[in-house]
Amino acid sequence: MHVHEYQQMRSAELIRRAEQERLAREVARGSRAGRREAALRTAESESHSPGSRRLRFPRTA
Repeated sequence: MHVHEYQQMRSAELIRRAEQERLAREVARGSRAGRREAALRTAESESHSPGSRRLRFPRTA
């Protein structure tokens, strides 16, 4: 095998690995964003629930 052919194969392999790593980072970033959005929705729904006011502001006698 010629040196030039080997270098081309190695370059192609490095490009494939870099693309896989980019995709893995993108998936991880997306899942973190999804968890953040879910947490915000949960916190928002809890803050607007009718029982939450009773817990934060009890009536005085």
